[in-house]
This record gives sequence, C-alpha cells and structure tokens, in this order.
Amino acid sequence: MKHAKSFVTLALGLTLSGLALADSGTHISAGLESVEVQHKTKLVKIERTGDKNSVIPATYAKNGRHCPPFCVQPITVAQGVETIGELELLGYLKRIGSGDRTVLVVDSRSPEWLARGTIPGSVNIPWNLISVDMAGTFAVDAEAETLATILKDQFGAHLSNGQWDFRNAKTLVLFCNGLWCPQSGNNIKTLIRLGYPAYKLKWYRGGMQDWVSAGLTTANH
Repeated sequence: MKHAKSFVTLALGLTLSGLALADSGTHISAGLESVEVQHKTKLVKIERTGDKNSVIPATYAKNGRHCPPFCVQPITVAQGVETIGELELLGYLKRIGSGDRTVLVVDSRSPEWLARGTIPGSVNIPWNLISVDMAGTFAVDAEAETLATILKDQFGAHLSNGQWDFRNAKTLVLFCNGLWCPQSGNNIKTLIRLGYPAYKLKWYRGGMQDWVSAGLTTANH
C-alpha cells in the first residue's frame, strides 16, 4: 500500500510537471501559441516573449509627442474600414503564412522607423508613396507612376480606360507606429478616394507601439 501511494504521488508529480512545461505562460492568447510567416527570405515564428525582465524599447516608451503631426487618432479611421487588434492581425498573418495571396500587411512607416524593426510578414510601402496629391487625375510624373505601380503590382488593382478596378484587389492591413501616428490612416483615406473598397481595408491602429508592448516578435527590415 505504501509503495502504491508513492507511485501515485510520483505519477501525479510528473503529470503536474508536464502540465507546467506545456503551459509555459508565453502563449499569445489562450488558443494561440505562435504564428509562422515568411519575412523576405526567412521563416519567422511570431511568439510572445517569455523574458519576465523584458521592457518596451525606448523608441516606443516615449509618450510626449507634438500634435500636429503626432495627434491621437480616432478609433475609426474611415467609414466601412475595420479597426483591428493584435489577434486579428495575427489571423491575417496566419492566412499569408498558409499561402493566401489575397491579403497584404503593409508597414506604412518611413525608412528611418523601419530600421528599428517591423512586424514579421509585413511589406514596407512608405506612406508618402501612397498619400500623394493626385487631384483626381493620373498625370505623367514620378509620383503618379510610382503610385500606379504600387496599385497594380502590389495591391492587385487594374487600370481600365483611365479608371481603377479594385474587384480583384487584395485585402490590405495597414499599420504605422501607433495610435499617435497618422501615416497609415492617411494612406487608407487616399486609397478610399481612389476607389479602393473600404471593406478591403483594415487598420491596425495600435501599430508598432502596441505590438512591442504585447511582447511580440519583431523582424529586421
């Protein structure tokens, strides 16, 4: 009987130990441990840091920013455009990682910010390449040609008889530095003016500041 009790105690101890190892406390959410995406030429696993001493990078710890231009953005950037959080963004990244080419996650930030890291699986298209003053026309100049190339080659839009056709365009998820950053929001407003369907535009308002605050993996540009 004594040996039987010892065996039960040992088995219970091993079971609890196994549960402790399985539940490391580093899950992103209760049902999501990690997401794998292709970032440029590397496969990157997005997960949540297990380092209890980890802190927000100094770049994103600063909370005193001049407005304008760094004004707090509204929760809704434009009518019909869904504002999403980390889990929804990870859902889109998971789709991309599974080979879905109808979705594109866009980092709208400028190169100096990109150099500090980005969300794995995203593609950088600096905001100023999209938010140009087209005045409703596509004149033959460098800015217009660059925007047209982005719309066709990266977003999947089609130009027909001088009009943009977005029926087969990708669903875009845009982000920048955080709730105080206007860059991705400006891009969304420009795309809507050009005729991009609002339901195909998603806005990760929290941006890099919320991403790193959640302890999620970043990638070099």
